[in-house]
Amino acid sequence: MTTIIGVRKGDEVVIAGDGQVSVGQTVMKGTATKVRRLTVGGSDVICGFAGSTADAFTLLERLEKKLEATPGQLARASVELAKDWRTDKYLQKLEAMLIVTDGKDLFVITGAGDVLEPEFDVTAIGSGGNYALAAGRALMDMDFSAEEIARRAMAIAADICVYTNGNLTVETIKHD
Repeated sequence: MTTIIGVRKGDEVVIAGDGQVSVGQTVMKGTATKVRRLTVGGSDVICGFAGSTADAFTLLERLEKKLEATPGQLARASVELAKDWRTDKYLQKLEAMLIVTDGKDLFVITGAGDVLEPEFDVTAIGSGGNYALAAGRALMDMDFSAEEIARRAMAIAADICVYTNGNLTVETIKHD
C-alpha cells in the first residue's frame, strides 16, 4: 500500500509519494520509489502511482508511448491511456492509479476510464490518500510552497495510515 499526493501552487507542481510496500499486514520494503520523472520529446512529465507495482509500470510505459504520439499534450495522452485502460481486456485487469503532471496540467488517471483534474489543486491516491488530501487542502491557504504542503500532508498521512511511511520521493516541476 502507499500514498501519493499531487499539489499545484503558484508556478510549481509537486508529486510526492511514500516508500512503503506492504503485503497484507507486513511491511516488505520501506524505501520504494513510486514517483518518476519521464522525459518524452524534450518535455518532462512527473508520475506517481499507487497499487500493484508491475501494473503501474505497465501503465507508465503505455503513458510514455501515448506522450510520444502526442508530444506536449498530457491531457490528450491521459485520455487515450484511460480509454485503452477501460476497453482493453488485458489492461482492464490492472490494479493501479496514477497522478501525472507536466507542470501545467495535473490529473488522476484511473482504470474506470477517469481522467480527473483536482478541483482545489490538491489530489491524492492510495491507502492514505484521503488523509493526505484532507491535510493538503487544509494547508493550501497557508504561506507554504507546493513542496512544503506535499511534505506536511504526507507526514500527517503517515501518522494516521499504517500503510504509509515517511520515506518520501518528491519531484517538482515548474510551469510558465
